[in-house]
Amino acid sequence: MARAVNRLSARAVQTATRAGYHPDGAGLYLQVSATGAKSWIFRYTIRGKSREMGLGPLSLVPLADARERAAICRRQLLDDIDPIAERDRARAAQHARTTFEACAQAYIEAHRTSWRNAKHAAQWDATLNTYAASMLPMAVDDIDTAAVVGVLTPIWNTKTETATRVRQRIEAVLDWAAVRGMRTGENPARWRGHLAKLLPAPTRLKKVTNRRALPYADVPAFMEALRAKQTTAARALELVTLTATRPNEAAAATWAEFDLDAGVWVIPAERMKAGRAHRVPLAPGLVEMLRQLPLVDDEPFVFPGGRRGRPITTAAMLKQLNEIRPGVHTHGFRSTFRDWAADCTSYAREIAEQALAHTLESKVEAVYRRTDLFDKRRSLMSDWATYCVPGGAHGLTQPLA
Repeated sequence: MARAVNRLSARAVQTATRAGYHPDGAGLYLQVSATGAKSWIFRYTIRGKSREMGLGPLSLVPLADARERAAICRRQLLDDIDPIAERDRARAAQHARTTFEACAQAYIEAHRTSWRNAKHAAQWDATLNTYAASMLPMAVDDIDTAAVVGVLTPIWNTKTETATRVRQRIEAVLDWAAVRGMRTGENPARWRGHLAKLLPAPTRLKKVTNRRALPYADVPAFMEALRAKQTTAARALELVTLTATRPNEAAAATWAEFDLDAGVWVIPAERMKAGRAHRVPLAPGLVEMLRQLPLVDDEPFVFPGGRRGRPITTAAMLKQLNEIRPGVHTHGFRSTFRDWAADCTSYAREIAEQALAHTLESKVEAVYRRTDLFDKRRSLMSDWATYCVPGGAHGLTQPLA
């Protein structure tokens, strides 16, 4: 007579190929799917209701372990405890002890390799630690709309851009926790159809102030005044102006990035906003200026700052600029260059945009763009340098101060 329990042998479990349920007895079944995948199922009836509970895949739960799990379920049924409900309760209790801070750290670790650099992960940490501190010790399943609004309200009107980032990051962490079964229900940090009803739209609060740019007609006179300043900040500002690069890209430039013989500056991907390396053509006069800069032993930076091993700050560049033209912003020279290229040259738009290292808006065009238009950009930047410094001379009249 066939055994009522323990009907399957280890070999039978391994060799079973017929799709369906293979009984081991007392409610335990080996399930074989149409694709051949194998898993354990416990079937039972409680309070007149038939239920099925998964006990795990065969690859992780061998026959002996499956029998032990089924035995635990049967003991629970003797005490009128529904095994599925008990499992869900235990999981909920475990997840209730998982804090928002722990979920945030797990989210950061999970996405760290996909972010452009370590600084981005540090910004996540700093943002949440500074502005969402009250939520960090809370169980992730306890976070509701009131908790989120309590974090955002103090900074929503005064630090709107920061508050928007905080909201987005809270929403991402809570979505992460929900996918992993650590919380249920709608995401209380969701904007559309939720927080949008409670907080004013950021676009109605944020005052957009463009960084004031110098009109391109004023650039030659400005460059003459700038070249009379024998300071490191002035030379860094000269590089910014003649290459249309971002101030932080020039400030942190290292000698290893330059090939002065070829007249090329390659800014590495980790220092670029778009996360891609950018080749910058250097006009002859600019190469001459760079060659005359003093070299400091063991100093990698082209424009060293006041502290050894640190580059000049963008604030120092802005201070130098405002001594000559008050109110103008260093970043504005990119707009100055772009206006000049559009108004005064016949270079195609994409050449000027590539010179600014702008990301193509069209994803299709980006896929098919196989060149960085370097030769055409070299001509463009040479013409720009000639416009900015008509005489073309960039020699230092005296040592840097």
